[in-house]
Amino acid sequence: MVSSTRDRLLLAAGQLLHEAQGGNVSTRAICDRAGVQAPTLYHHFGSKQGLLDAVVNYGFTQYVAEHTADVADPVQALRAGWDSHVRYGLEQPGFYVLLYGQIEPAVPCTLTARAEAMLLDRLVEVARSGRLLVPPADAAREIVAANVGVTLSLIARPVDDRDLAMSARVRDAVIGSLVSDEGVRDGSVGALAVALSAALAEGSALSPAETTLLREWLDRLSG
Repeated sequence: MVSSTRDRLLLAAGQLLHEAQGGNVSTRAICDRAGVQAPTLYHHFGSKQGLLDAVVNYGFTQYVAEHTADVADPVQALRAGWDSHVRYGLEQPGFYVLLYGQIEPAVPCTLTARAEAMLLDRLVEVARSGRLLVPPADAAREIVAANVGVTLSLIARPVDDRDLAMSARVRDAVIGSLVSDEGVRDGSVGALAVALSAALAEGSALSPAETTLLREWLDRLSG
């Protein structure tokens, strides 16, 4: 049994977001479900948006904890991470739409930063193996943009009209354009440059100024 007033509000908002399947949830409905008056909500969270932010933060923390891909090969982990992202969006559309569907121009979402940092770490692994064709940060931006776009598109479709095979096709096309199975082995200058740039993060005998200059050259070579 949930006894804390704050927890009751979080639970009520989470349940209603799930039931709304991405639709709007009113302050009154949340308060009625939690058995409190509106001033109580404002006392604990400041506003309805403050409550929704807290709910989404909790929901996304659970997503990160439960959907971390435990796959040895970093490229396979990228594919597994894409699929987990889509599943989360379809299972929790209310949370997902608040995370990714209500953006402000030039304002990054702080709640998703942890997941995006995990993606970047995985891409650095791919780069160090010599299989990444562009810098990790560029690859991360492309994957996030495509993954979020596909997920929002699927959420918008009726449940019986969702083409999950489309998600797999886009996933393979995007990752395939960024990763080479041959990589360094086929002598690709771009892959070699990306691999060396990623390795520099572990330290080198170069001075900071020399490292900066080398990174600039490697960025040019990587395209």
